[in-house]
Order: sequence, then structure tokens, then C-alpha cells
Amino acid sequence: MALTRDDTPTDEPDESPEPPDSSAMRPPTLLALPSYLAGHVARIGHRALVEALKEHGLRLPHFAILAGLGDFGPLAQHELADRLGLNRSHLVGYLDEVEQQDLVHRERDPRDRRRQRVALTAAGETRLEELKKVADRSQADFLSDLSATERETLITLMRRIVTTDDRAANSPPKNPR
Repeated sequence: MALTRDDTPTDEPDESPEPPDSSAMRPPTLLALPSYLAGHVARIGHRALVEALKEHGLRLPHFAILAGLGDFGPLAQHELADRLGLNRSHLVGYLDEVEQQDLVHRERDPRDRRRQRVALTAAGETRLEELKKVADRSQADFLSDLSATERETLITLMRRIVTTDDRAANSPPKNPR
């Protein structure tokens, strides 16, 4: 049953057009490029994660800091920035924000007093466990069109590409001959 212009029901079928599928909306040349598809999928997942974290009063860099410290343990501030791929000066501001929430604490490195070490507090550990569940749900929702096996395959393939890139970035340059 369709509605007329004044929202009264009618027995005539609703003839509103179906939204076109993505393959009809986007250039096939772009849809054939894995980098285009990966970038677009990343934006969708990023948007979902950012929104989920926002509901819990944090931004993605804050979650990244908590996750990094949860995974690696206490780290020197510069090492944390490098491992997260964050600008070192930006990291200081993000750390200030999570430190004000008592999620992390900074202290001088006893082996090198010039360095600051960062660690999770007990409250930070608890919050990280909550946020991991939030992040997992946001990612499961955005990947809901995929089966569990497909999701695992996608993650495995993407992780392989990232690992290969990390290895290449950390290997000595090749001698051109």
C-alpha cells in the first residue's frame, strides 16, 4: 500500500524507485582497484568506530593510546608515538586528556631521566576492557554483511599487507646497482 501526497493510504502500489546498487553508482574502473575499495571500507569502519568511541567520551587517538599501552605495557612516550604512528607533539596533548581522566600516568624513566614513561592506571585498564567490547561491536556491525569466516579472511589478508609494509619500512634500503 502506498501513501498519497497528503499521506492518506491508497491501494495503488508504491512506485518509488529502488536505490541504485553501489556498482551502478560508482565507476567500474574504481571498483576494480583494491586500494580504492580498501580506502572506502576503511572510511566506513573508521566512521563507525569514531561514533562508538564518541558515545563513551573518547576519540580514536585516546583509544589507540589505551590499546597500545594495554598490548605493550608501559612505554617511553616517544616509542608509544612511533608505535601508534602519531606525531610526537600531538601525542602529548592526547596524553594530557587521558591523564586528566586518570586513565594513564606518566613518570620519569628510571634508566634515563630525560624520558617520560607512560602506563595505564587501574582505571585505564578497566576502561580499555570496556572500550575493546565497544570497538568489537562497532566493527561487527559495519561488517555485518560478511560471515564470520569472511571477516576472518578479510582481517588475515589486510594484516598480511600491513605486516609486509611494516617489514619493508624497517628494513635497510637496497643498494641500487
